[in-house]
Amino acid sequence: MGEYVARVKDMAGQDGTPSDVPDVLAPALRIVFVGINPGRMSAAARAHFANPRNDFWRLLHAAGLTSRLYEPLEQFTLIEEGIGITNAAYRTTPGSGDLRRADFAGSAERLERIARELRPGWLAFVGKEAYRGSFGTRPDLGLHERKLAEAKLFVLPSTSPANAAVPWEERLRWFRSLSKLSRASGS
Repeated sequence: MGEYVARVKDMAGQDGTPSDVPDVLAPALRIVFVGINPGRMSAAARAHFANPRNDFWRLLHAAGLTSRLYEPLEQFTLIEEGIGITNAAYRTTPGSGDLRRADFAGSAERLERIARELRPGWLAFVGKEAYRGSFGTRPDLGLHERKLAEAKLFVLPSTSPANAAVPWEERLRWFRSLSKLSRASGS
């Protein structure tokens, strides 16, 4: 598929990604992961989940969602595996607790537009706060009845080092569930 970043309009209607970390998007992806927002390490690297203590990349591979372990700087290569990444909020902060409600303005509409225009099979929220920030409701982990366009929604535990209280095996169980469901549905 090569390197391709979709030019989806941002929340203000402008082209591109108004973020320190670019969206990794393309048409017809199997899964688009939705993080909460870029942290400082991700912003400095211009790569999603760049904190070496963040388990996102290891969980993707351990759950069978990718064919090998990727590094954050290889994020655009994920498109070849049918995977994309965006964030619910674009503003870089030291931690997600520093976000304000205004940081999520237009997030649900932008995700709806991504689902409608790019047609991913799944939108997988990496952490309950990414979902809550977008839709204003506190979600349960796992598959949701709600869809955006035809995209199914799934909420995963956060992979952030700040979520270390949730054991690796518990987080891996949810990533494996998403992997199994996404392959079973053919998307």
